Amino acid sequence: MSSRRPVYKRVVLKMSGEVLKGKRGYAVDPLMAEVIAKEIKETKRLGVEIAIVIGGGNIYRGTTGSGQGVDRIIADYMGMLATVINGLALQDALEKLGVMTRVQTAIEMQELAEPYIRRKAVRHLEKGRVVIFVAGTGNPYFSTDTAASLRAIEIDAEVILKATKVDGVYSADPQKYKSAKKFKSLKYIQVLNKGLKVMDATAISLCMDNKLPIVVFNLTKKGNIKRVILGEKIGTVVK
Repeated sequence: MSSRRPVYKRVVLKMSGEVLKGKRGYAVDPLMAEVIAKEIKETKRLGVEIAIVIGGGNIYRGTTGSGQGVDRIIADYMGMLATVINGLALQDALEKLGVMTRVQTAIEMQELAEPYIRRKAVRHLEKGRVVIFVAGTGNPYFSTDTAASLRAIEIDAEVILKATKVDGVYSADPQKYKSAKKFKSLKYIQVLNKGLKVMDATAISLCMDNKLPIVVFNLTKKGNIKRVILGEKIGTVVK
């Protein structure tokens, strides 16, 4: 147990499915899943309750599929199923490290995961289990960003930790533009007005209406989940 105390008791960690690609460049790299699982296990030692929402972009992205001629609703459901694969992969990696988990899905598939039930999810968290929410909201046209906002509000999480490959929110793509400015903090309305790609507009609006802060940080840097939980000034805070 760290001598420093966490600033959050219950969090939702939002990860894109693409972080699981690792060096393979597609689908799920078991080694990358293990790296992330170790980070989560280390953070849990602080006594924090962690729920996870994971995307499916490493396998199938609904908006991409619809742009290629697949019916939008069908494409979105395919994307939801991709998140289930990622959730199971992360569950496997965590439980191999001795971290107890539950996967809850917005689309019922009882052989694989529990159906999403708010009170049950909260009870799992109180018992020290990591809860992994998959299949988005269960509805087409809603992203996993929106699912993360919705689930965080439902389970009374104190913050959404938006894990990315960059160390915060920039005025432009920092990999393309050296002059891109990093924001230390932003207001929700600034994100919406500037069209910054933090989370989609529906997700940001939900957070704004419910005063739920978002911390955008770099997941690829070792120890960053723990640093955010301990209140270190990394990434960008949206509030």
